[in-house]
Amino acid sequence: MAAARVFGWGAIARLGLVQASIGAVVVLTTSTLNRIMVVELALPALVPGLLVAFHYVVQVMRPRLGHGSDQGARRTPWIVGGMAMLAAGGALAAAATVWMASDRGAGLALAVAAFALIGVGVASAGTTLLVLLAQRVAPERRAGAATLVWLMMIAGFAVTAGIAGQMLDPYSPTRLLAVCGSVSLLAFAITLAATWRLEGAGAGLAETAAPRVPFGVAFRQVWHDAEARRFTVFVFVSMLAFSAQDLILEPFAGAVLGYTPGASTRLSGVQHGGVLAGMLLAALAGRRRFGSLRRWTAWGCIASALALAALATAGLLGPPWPLRANVFVLGAANGAFSIAAIGSMMRLAGDGREPRAGMRMGLWGAAQAMAFALGGLVGTAASDAARWLVGRPGPAYGAVFALEALLFVVAAALAVRSTPTASAPRLALAA
Repeated sequence: MAAARVFGWGAIARLGLVQASIGAVVVLTTSTLNRIMVVELALPALVPGLLVAFHYVVQVMRPRLGHGSDQGARRTPWIVGGMAMLAAGGALAAAATVWMASDRGAGLALAVAAFALIGVGVASAGTTLLVLLAQRVAPERRAGAATLVWLMMIAGFAVTAGIAGQMLDPYSPTRLLAVCGSVSLLAFAITLAATWRLEGAGAGLAETAAPRVPFGVAFRQVWHDAEARRFTVFVFVSMLAFSAQDLILEPFAGAVLGYTPGASTRLSGVQHGGVLAGMLLAALAGRRRFGSLRRWTAWGCIASALALAALATAGLLGPPWPLRANVFVLGAANGAFSIAAIGSMMRLAGDGREPRAGMRMGLWGAAQAMAFALGGLVGTAASDAARWLVGRPGPAYGAVFALEALLFVVAAALAVRSTPTASAPRLALAA
């Protein structure tokens, strides 16, 4: 059988289109539907919060799905199948939201099923996409490939949110169904086109496929690998710190620094701009061999901790704190550490005594998903508890930001022990 071909930048960009398609469906289901449930349907914010957390919990299946892709000759069917489930889940989630207006119980039941489909779809398509990048991209291009793919995913978020937002006004249930259904269908069609013969005609993975063993045996083999286990702990701690800030940053801006709803919403754009800048900084620095994956990961965590410590200080001092600059720096630090960590993940996926790239990637993806499921709940619960204990919102939010900063310091220490010392990310777009 012919050897599996190495992906060039054209193939990497095709996988980026898949990642953008995943992001397009997810942003509608976790953001747009969230707003409609809370505002138009007057549901408690806990309802969409629990649904979003549930779709992360379902992703604990990532190791099992990764193991399944290890057993086969090709990876792309797992991407296409996962995208089919994600697209179906996105359309059903919109239908469930509309149904809640007339039959709340039935609509919620359908929403649970829809978000389960979304979770499994993201787990299957996302895990297998990363495995393909890890296995088919030359080592010196891996982190640069991850940067390109993640930039395309963020672009998918932005483009979908902008266009769908315009098409949803003025809001009606019919418009919601049409927009979500169209986005889901288009995302699936793009995935089909992008993955068509991507792995090469007749070039399967038989040479590197894992021996057919039960899932439990394969899981124990990976978990007993000390390097894989340490990296799993690092992913969980760093992503817990990363996600715990999401749901409290805007309330903090309004309650403590007097931001209007529109101004606090625009902070999200500032933060995403920082993330993009941090990713590009890490990638461009890699072209000149400035640092290693380990250093970029660890120092990105330290910079994130310092930015969060600054937010804690803002909670004590109040206005006129330069919040936008602070949030931009936080985003840049998050972007730099994230892209270096993804580069480390791709490098480590193929290591070890057994060829279990899918299992390893699934394990780390499950750790990330569980951290995201807990992060929002932990952040909001901690802020409520701190406000109850302290009585003033500024010091209460500051205490939570300080706790998140401490988590990032712990993550930096774990990064030193668990990430490789390979060269920094590269984004050299020449072939």
